[in-house]
Amino acid sequence: MPAIINFKICDNSEDCSGIEACPTGAMYWDKENKVITVDNSKCTSCGACEKACPVGAIRVAKTEDEFNRIKKEIEEDPRKVSDLFVDRYGAQPIHPAFLIPQDKFEIQIIRSTKPAVVELFNDLSIQCLLHSIPIKELFKDIDIKYRKIKADDSFLKKYKVKKLPCLLFFKEGKLIGRIEGYYEVPDKDKFMAKIKEFLK
Repeated sequence: MPAIINFKICDNSEDCSGIEACPTGAMYWDKENKVITVDNSKCTSCGACEKACPVGAIRVAKTEDEFNRIKKEIEEDPRKVSDLFVDRYGAQPIHPAFLIPQDKFEIQIIRSTKPAVVELFNDLSIQCLLHSIPIKELFKDIDIKYRKIKADDSFLKKYKVKKLPCLLFFKEGKLIGRIEGYYEVPDKDKFMAKIKEFLK
């Protein structure tokens, strides 16, 4: 039986860990349609892709009954990608799925099939978790890809970032806006208003 992808919580990234883990090449990036795809004729149901997915969006069925059960679970799943956000703006990264190295910026952000937001930070800009605004609240009901990057000086210079933490907003590979500086919970409404200006 083939692997099944829950696209309700999958951000459909070309840089999918499931693709990387697949030993037969059954899971691959369809360049024409820009979507993660599974070639059922090559899938051996080994489960490597399921173990590699950090958000549990990939499931592997061993039998037809299991396939139908998983398919039904996915159909009834009320979640969306933003429901997985546990990180907070300006705070230490928590969820491994959202922290990427700089060399993944091109494939994860610039080539994203949906609007993307990247939070830039360094060790000196990290704030207290208790006072930081949850990303889940900032991007509630907004279909975006969110990532964090620990940025070096050359990266910050390239994007003319003067103050960390910073959010950079991209659409179809183009920078459409930025928000620099730290915002705490009391400033959430003001912060969200700025975000919605870029993503409306």
